[in-house]
Amino acid sequence: MPINILMPALSPTMEKGNLARWLKKEGDAIKAGDVLAEIETDKATMEVEAIDEGTLAKILVPDGTADVAVNTLIGVIAAEGEDVKAAGAASAAPIKPAAAPAPQAAASVAVAASAAPVVAAAPSAGAARIFASPLARRIAKEARIDLSRVKGSGPHGRIIEKDVRAAMAGGAALAPVSSGAASAPALASGMSEDVVRKFFEPGSFEEIPHDSMRKVIARRLTESKQTVPHFYLTVDCELDTLLAAREAINAAAPKDKDGKPAYKVSVNDFVIKALAVALQRVPDANVTWTESAMLKHKHSDVGVAVSIPGGLITPVVRKAETKGLAQISNEMKDYAARARARKLKPEEYQGGSTAVSNLGMFGIKNFQAVINPPHATILAVGAGEQRIVVKKGAAAVATVMSVTLSTDHRAVDGALGAELISAFKQLIENPMGMLV
Repeated sequence: MPINILMPALSPTMEKGNLARWLKKEGDAIKAGDVLAEIETDKATMEVEAIDEGTLAKILVPDGTADVAVNTLIGVIAAEGEDVKAAGAASAAPIKPAAAPAPQAAASVAVAASAAPVVAAAPSAGAARIFASPLARRIAKEARIDLSRVKGSGPHGRIIEKDVRAAMAGGAALAPVSSGAASAPALASGMSEDVVRKFFEPGSFEEIPHDSMRKVIARRLTESKQTVPHFYLTVDCELDTLLAAREAINAAAPKDKDGKPAYKVSVNDFVIKALAVALQRVPDANVTWTESAMLKHKHSDVGVAVSIPGGLITPVVRKAETKGLAQISNEMKDYAARARARKLKPEEYQGGSTAVSNLGMFGIKNFQAVINPPHATILAVGAGEQRIVVKKGAAAVATVMSVTLSTDHRAVDGALGAELISAFKQLIENPMGMLV
């Protein structure tokens, strides 16, 4: 029986990806563990490995194809002893989108299950099953759009985001509201592309198509600002003691035979460590909001925003409260290098309980960062600069850094957020407290 190669889900939120290139040709012999193709997601390039042996009978999605939906049939392997031509011809038959394969059917998917599976949404009781992406379902629910009246344009008629938005613009029928439940307001839609272009003279601009990373950033942060009630808390932290400690720590770093130090700790490493320890001291703020429960995290997994060409990515320092400054420093250097090469694994940049966004190196004094769900907080870090401060009633000069905590008010109230940022300030100004 032919073995179907389906577009894999390389992360829990992945709905589609780009098939960058095939590393095998039709007619090539395939062994378990062989790399079949490279898939580009919005964050990284991943390899798809075969888990069965046979011959690559048919490639259905060619190199360079963009926006291939998860679980789309992309190729077929003829099993050992099977007629290759017959297997390739059979692949022309339409295949319904599949949910994550059950254990007993795992052999039918010739990709390594290296990431979380995609789970198909369950149909409503007594109704025909509607195939729709998770994002499409969420937008439809918020806008009260009846999905049974929306025509899908995705693979095999699957309803995707643009179908729901088109239905919203066209005034599609509203879904009934459950008894006792308030309906969520429809998401505000911006001006259409044609309207925007009319503001500018033809030929006065260059069109640069959005890549998948920019689309995901736009969607996720728009949803965050529209659905997460943000509030902001700003404090000023004096850095002079920290800077002296940093200089001493770096001076004490062992060197190799070429004189290269084993580590070089940055102010950002202190920030990561301080936020991680502060969350342990204020554990009620180390949470994630869900509609049915608050998820209270045992460890401080701190995401750190890293700028890469075309966007940003947030690798996560796991259990940061347990790690030393040198370990955090070396881990972040490795993450940053692999992030810019788009070589991070999904588990290295997904999840986390909070995040840090540092624009101090660009001279930014202060700013407010947008929360990256499922986080409930994010710390925006500005530049350290010399300022006039008052100490014991007299003017003095100190190196001061402004930081702003963005908080999800559903999960962290004002007093709790103030307690968290106060704990952070105390650790930054007395850094020995985070080293013991």
